Amino acid sequence: MLVTLLVLTLLAATYWVRQRLSYWKRRGVPAVEPSFPQGNLRGVGKDYHISEVLQNCYKQLKGSGNPYGGFYFFINPSAMLLNLDLIKAVLVKDFEYFHDRNVYHNDHDDPLSRHLVAMEGAKWRSLRAKLTPTFTSGKMKMMFATVTAVADQFTHCLTETIAGNSEVEMKDLLARFTTDVIGTVAFGLECNSLKDPQAKFRVMGRKVFQPSSYRVMKFFLATQFQDLAHFLRVTLTPPDITEFFMGVVKDTVQYREKNQVQRNDFMTLLMNIMKDQEK
Repeated sequence: MLVTLLVLTLLAATYWVRQRLSYWKRRGVPAVEPSFPQGNLRGVGKDYHISEVLQNCYKQLKGSGNPYGGFYFFINPSAMLLNLDLIKAVLVKDFEYFHDRNVYHNDHDDPLSRHLVAMEGAKWRSLRAKLTPTFTSGKMKMMFATVTAVADQFTHCLTETIAGNSEVEMKDLLARFTTDVIGTVAFGLECNSLKDPQAKFRVMGRKVFQPSSYRVMKFFLATQFQDLAHFLRVTLTPPDITEFFMGVVKDTVQYREKNQVQRNDFMTLLMNIMKDQEK
C-alpha cells in the first residue's frame, strides 16, 4: 500500500512538473526550451550571470515575430516582453496592473524582506507614496556633501593601497566604498570599512550575499512555492543579520531623538516621515 501511494505521488508530481514546463507551448507562445529543475536558469551563479542567461533567451525569442515570449524561472513560467510599445504599456500606461513583482517576503518573521521591491498592492502604494518625496533632486543634492566626504576617504585609501602593491583588487575596494556610502547616507554611521576591511557593518553586509546550500534550498522553496513557504514561515535573511541591522536602525533613531541630532542623510528624511505619521 505504501509503495503504491509513493508511486502515485511520484506520477502526480511528474505530471504536474510536465504541465508547468509546457505552459507556453500549450498556449502557442514561442518559448525557450526548459530543463528540470532549473528551467532556463542552468549555470546561473556558477558559469553565467543571470543577465547573460536572460540576454540569450531574448536573442532566441526576438526573431519569433511575437510581441512577447516565454521562458522558465526554475519551473515557473515567465513572460519576456519583446515589443517596445508593449514594454511602455506595462511600465507606464498600464503600470497600475503590473506593480507587483511576485517577490517572496515574510513580514512577520523576516522584517528585512518587507521592502519596496517585494511589497504588493495597497501596502506598496502607501509606502511608495511616502518615500517618493525623499528622492527629489533637492533631497539627493542635500546628501551630496556626505557622499563626497566618503569619496575623499576612498581616494586616500586607494592612494595608500597603490603605493604598497603592484596589483589592486578593485572589487573589494569599491565594495568597501559602497558600504561606507550606504552606512553614512542611509544610517548616519561612520562604518570605516575603507580603513578596516573587517568592520562590523562590512562583515554583515557581505554576509547577506554569501550563499549556502541551506539558503539556496529556502530560496528555491520561497520563489517556486510561495504559499507553502508562507505556511512554513520561511525566512530568507539569517537571524544574526536581521538582529544586527534592526538594532542599528533602532539605536540610531533613539540616539537622534534623544539628542536632537539632525544630519543631511536618508535616515533623517525617514524619521521626518515617521513624525508626520504620528501627528
